[in-house]
Amino acid sequence: MNDILVIEDNEELGKLISDFLRREGFTVDWKMSAEDGLSSLKTGAYKLLLLDVMLPGMDGYAALQDIRKTQKLPVLMMSARTDDQSKILGLQIGADDYIEKPFSIQVLGLKIKALLRRAYDLAEDRQLLAYGNITMDVATRTVYKDDKKIDVTGKEFDLLEYMMRNPQQIIRKEKLFDEVWGADCFSEVGSLNVHIRWLREKLEDDPKNPRLIQTVWRVGYKFGGTES
Repeated sequence: MNDILVIEDNEELGKLISDFLRREGFTVDWKMSAEDGLSSLKTGAYKLLLLDVMLPGMDGYAALQDIRKTQKLPVLMMSARTDDQSKILGLQIGADDYIEKPFSIQVLGLKIKALLRRAYDLAEDRQLLAYGNITMDVATRTVYKDDKKIDVTGKEFDLLEYMMRNPQQIIRKEKLFDEVWGADCFSEVGSLNVHIRWLREKLEDDPKNPRLIQTVWRVGYKFGGTES
């Protein structure tokens, strides 16, 4: 079994992706058309498919529809189409995640690892966390929104990590404060509100109307709940 099948017709990008993934320790099979990729899926087994949308002949959407008739392997779609409708279509057909071109090769690697972990539960102590368009590498303490690295440091990072490990749960302010600052800390819970505001400014599309880090009136906060 190879780890990853890449279907990408751009020779330069396909080589870049394949070489990068091999350096990361994955075994990779690269095809330049949907038809060749489908043939490989019929004769071989893969842990994940990296699928371009705009391909010669059969496009990525049609290929994914065909794949989903018989296979459930994780699929990460790549596309230069950035409109919401294109993303929604891919996800409705059966993609597990979507990355816009041009993208950071490092972000691609993080998304692939996060998908593999979610699909196969490769590690109990998760070092890669992902929710919607937010990806976190706990080991290197780096955070990405889409394909852009976000400067999240110190207590902001610790807060975000705790919330990403407990998505869509209502967390009381006191609980969140104790987990991040420590029960014996002399800081005030009010400092939590400040750090939440800073996180929203960095991560939310509209910080004044947050959808990612939601306030639960008189209780605390909830991370997520509107994942797309």
